[in-house]
Amino acid sequence: MLIERIEHKWIDVFAETLRRCDIRPGDVVAIVAETQSRPVNVELAQLAAESLGARPFRLVVPSPRVQAPVPVRSTGASDALGQLAPVVAALRTATLVVDCTVEGLLHAPELPEILGGGARVLMVSNEHPEILERCATDPALEPKVRAAIKRLRGAAQMHVTSAAGTDLRIGLREARVGGVWGWCAKPGQVAHWPGGLALAFPAAHSVNGQLVLAPGDINLTFKQYLRERVALTVEDDYVVAIDGEGVDVDLMRDYFSAWADREAYAVSHVGFGLNPRARWDALACYDKRDCNGTEQRAFAGNFLYSTGANEVAGRHTLGHFDLPLRKCTIALDGDVVVRDGQLQGEFA
Repeated sequence: MLIERIEHKWIDVFAETLRRCDIRPGDVVAIVAETQSRPVNVELAQLAAESLGARPFRLVVPSPRVQAPVPVRSTGASDALGQLAPVVAALRTATLVVDCTVEGLLHAPELPEILGGGARVLMVSNEHPEILERCATDPALEPKVRAAIKRLRGAAQMHVTSAAGTDLRIGLREARVGGVWGWCAKPGQVAHWPGGLALAFPAAHSVNGQLVLAPGDINLTFKQYLRERVALTVEDDYVVAIDGEGVDVDLMRDYFSAWADREAYAVSHVGFGLNPRARWDALACYDKRDCNGTEQRAFAGNFLYSTGANEVAGRHTLGHFDLPLRKCTIALDGDVVVRDGQLQGEFA
């Protein structure tokens, strides 16, 4: 098991990320955490901010009581702030919010108000610092992600296929498109670290076909590689059948059904990874407590399919799966941007 302690090299890595967030002497940096946050990352964020001459402060709230029927993992939708108005008020006036909550504020209900005050938010994924070090921010990522966002915005349809049997069509005309390269340098921006992916939240009635998870693909809710083939039939955005045999199928069926919520079966977002520093195989090298799986969302050439909440489609639910698939071919209006899991053209 890795040791969680302050290392000078990790202060440097955090400081470099904050520099890319355009933190300057005198800037106010709010470090928001909860009682179950990873203490070493909170400490590193403060030390890094101080090393740049910024004025950091910590805001720590109690981790809330568990309300879900099953464990919730790696959603980006923290409920730790609990709509506490004084907390939101303090965060929205900071130059930068360094988000060290367990699940992250990426999809939290308080995020729009925090960003609306002019703050920018960097979600530091709940990873051991070694993972953050390996996936240190890279200036070469920003133009790639921006180019991918542009391609997604200009496309009418995404078509995803694979030798395993995936054949999925996704309408993009009314989708909300975004991307993350690992830092945020302007007021009102949000990012997460590790970064390096582009994605789209499709509008309602946009997704149909077959999504086939092959051995080696990843279920990030469970933080494990699949051992058996799992075939999901998607009709009008919803998973309507889960076919296959073995423990992976049973786990997925039972977790879906535990929410007793049809919206948990619907598509949340889709996208593809662009980060060459992120590795699909790294999950095998860490204890589950040491990783959050953000690296696996961003590894270059993966197709990321997620289920759960989707504001564009008017769907809200706590149920969530993030499923990075390898060896897929992704075409935007017939133009292949990923072939058999390898980035093509300007993204390679």
